[in-house]
Amino acid sequence: MDIIQTELTLRNPVRRGLEPVSVKALVDTGAVHLCIPEHLAIQLDLGELEKREVTLANGHRGVVPYVGPIEVGFKNRRCFTGAMVIGDEPLLGEIPMEDMDLVVVPSPQTIDVNPEPNIPGSLAK
Repeated sequence: MDIIQTELTLRNPVRRGLEPVSVKALVDTGAVHLCIPEHLAIQLDLGELEKREVTLANGHRGVVPYVGPIEVGFKNRRCFTGAMVIGDEPLLGEIPMEDMDLVVVPSPQTIDVNPEPNIPGSLAK
């Protein structure tokens, strides 16, 4: 499977006066969290909530800032989450994808909203 990228809207829900930011994000179903580069955390005026230890794909571990809250928008879906500040491009992991009920569409190498039902669904059991 090739690399999947998608357009997201990121917003600081606490600072409604700030404009939302549209970004192209890497979609990684093997990652758990939303990750954003430092310049986006600064642009959205996201405060550091704590430090988090992360394990990277190459096995290296490190400590990074965890910021939030952050509102993530995709098409007619949105969720509220935190984000780890790491890397040089946004990365959309499984937690926000599950929260917005997004699915990977393999053939065109994209993601989309889950068509059934037409509102975000979730398991709560």
